[in-house]
Amino acid sequence: MNSFDPRTLAKPVYESLCQLRAQTKDPERLKEQKNQAVELYTYLSTWGLLRLKAEEDALSQEGKKEVVKEFFDCLEKISGQNEIAKSNGLDRLMGLGVEEYLGLTGLGLALAQEFSFWATAIYHDVSGGD
Repeated sequence: MNSFDPRTLAKPVYESLCQLRAQTKDPERLKEQKNQAVELYTYLSTWGLLRLKAEEDALSQEGKKEVVKEFFDCLEKISGQNEIAKSNGLDRLMGLGVEEYLGLTGLGLALAQEFSFWATAIYHDVSGGD
């Protein structure tokens, strides 16, 4: 019998944001990372996974792009859907069946909530643009 570990969603998000935070010294980039992590849920619930994946390439601010990449890395690990985090991930998402895509979207929304929560905790000393 499998048991649900509530840390399944929290752990990869926490580790990803901590790693991004540790690698970044530029205050503007840190602010972009925090804002993007907090705004992921709103973006995803409004526009969906396809547009978020398409937006990943279009983002000009590196801080925001890094967070979106981490989001898709985490979603790939948790969902077991291979290659959605890669550059051809948009094609992979397009090829999913309706039920798979909707299930992945639900998981993505839960994951986006984790990004929002952990961004507030990990970037607690980064202000502006909230």
